[in-house]
Amino acid sequence: MRRVFVTTALLGCVLATAAAQVTDQNLLKPDPQDWLMYSGTYNAHRHSLLKQVTPGNVASLQARWVYRMAGQEAIQAVPIVYNGVMYISQFNRLDAIDARSGNIVWQYQRPPLTRGAQRGTAIHHNKLFVTAVDGALVAIDSRTGHTVWETTVAPPWRLAGQAPLVAKGKVIVSGNTPSGFIQAYDAESGKHVWTWNAIPQKAGDPGSETWAGDSFKVGGGPVWVSGSYDPEQNAIFYGTGQPGSQWAGEVREGDNLYTDSIVAIDVDSGKTRWHFQNTPHDVHDWDSLEMPVLIDASYRGQPRKLLVQANRNGFYYILDRTNGKFLSGTPFVSKLDWASGLSPEGRPILTFGHEPTVEGAHTCPSTAGATNWPSPAYNPDLNYFFLVAQEGCGIVLRTTERPGAGGGYLESPKPEEAWQLYVRALDGTTGKKIWDYQQVSSFHYGPGVLSTAGGLVFAGEHKGQVSALDARSGKSLWHFNTGDLITSSPISYAIDGQQYIAISSGTNIFAFALPEGRQ
Repeated sequence: MRRVFVTTALLGCVLATAAAQVTDQNLLKPDPQDWLMYSGTYNAHRHSLLKQVTPGNVASLQARWVYRMAGQEAIQAVPIVYNGVMYISQFNRLDAIDARSGNIVWQYQRPPLTRGAQRGTAIHHNKLFVTAVDGALVAIDSRTGHTVWETTVAPPWRLAGQAPLVAKGKVIVSGNTPSGFIQAYDAESGKHVWTWNAIPQKAGDPGSETWAGDSFKVGGGPVWVSGSYDPEQNAIFYGTGQPGSQWAGEVREGDNLYTDSIVAIDVDSGKTRWHFQNTPHDVHDWDSLEMPVLIDASYRGQPRKLLVQANRNGFYYILDRTNGKFLSGTPFVSKLDWASGLSPEGRPILTFGHEPTVEGAHTCPSTAGATNWPSPAYNPDLNYFFLVAQEGCGIVLRTTERPGAGGGYLESPKPEEAWQLYVRALDGTTGKKIWDYQQVSSFHYGPGVLSTAGGLVFAGEHKGQVSALDARSGKSLWHFNTGDLITSSPISYAIDGQQYIAISSGTNIFAFALPEGRQ
């Protein structure tokens, strides 16, 4: 039995939204007052068109409410907001909250009660879609919190916990079983539509020639983060994870497609349109899972449909998203020594001495990555790409010389190479660094960022600080200490002309707004 709690005082709020439903057109062109998907919009800009909060008044920003998801771990989910109601998920749980007051509307709890990382939900018509630890994809009525349908996607604990993506009436989810996959289900019925596999399932499958023998059976290519969508191209874009035996490449000679790649997939058929592999034959655990961002811009004097990604391996990639052609790749961290550059096709030009060894191989960036899964943002007015970058090197290790042996990594013992996180602004079409804001934290990844049309960048830090930065200069204009770990990205929404900034911290969701009369 599914447990659903409904707060009767807020039933009027639920009933008021009962007639409204999120259409395909809403998803294609969202109302700026809403935040309808993990990245805000299909192009994954994480850029809010709201501009009530500006560099001139952000210092007055105040916490308006705090909502606690008791019994959970640190929330990685990004809330979504529609018509004044916020929806926030964790493994086997989904809460609906009045986005103005923070009061609960209803709560869905799927047994067993459990903890774990879950990065969000999706909405279409009057249904919300979440993944569960038992491998199910569940559709929940957004008005009542009751189950509409559910279907088994994967074995228990094999769904990645990423936020589903809804495109053309299909709910798209991903996971690892042990090879990565992306699957589409009909949003109305839950019927399976197609499956895309990140690595070959048998000899003769596309990419099998890039794995020596039958080494593809080792597994790999998990898909941990949601994707972006281009309706004109009728394609979704996802990043894939590392190959199996991350630090033991001798048991899987070859490029190991489609691991560590950006892939374009036809929404209707699930067929691969194109792929680009950032790190062939990866032995550093440098997955390609940061959100692919879609940009329409002038590139070297010509209008182009671009896909950009700051990769964990330290390069900022610019691709033509219509065909996957490599256009440029630029280091976005100061220390990058595992490759001397990229070939005209975008293939890394490797340098000697960075394969994992028992003694340890010093490598920059570290295995933790020059960035990680938390989302970047893009301001189309400035053509600035914002991300959380990590400067630092590491020691990549193997346990023994035995073929297939495991391994790991350590932070660099050199004080001058200690890890340090920055919010960093890059020129979107060159990768050139514009500014840096040094964060307090030196943890191996930080929360994602939010851009706003008001000229601000909001960024959380793993240790609990939320900051507002001037989008043009990176200057810190406001900060707030939430008192707990932040492992999620901020969003913005509005109700009755009031702009809010919301972010998860620990097991709490904070909502900030300007004082009355300061708007």
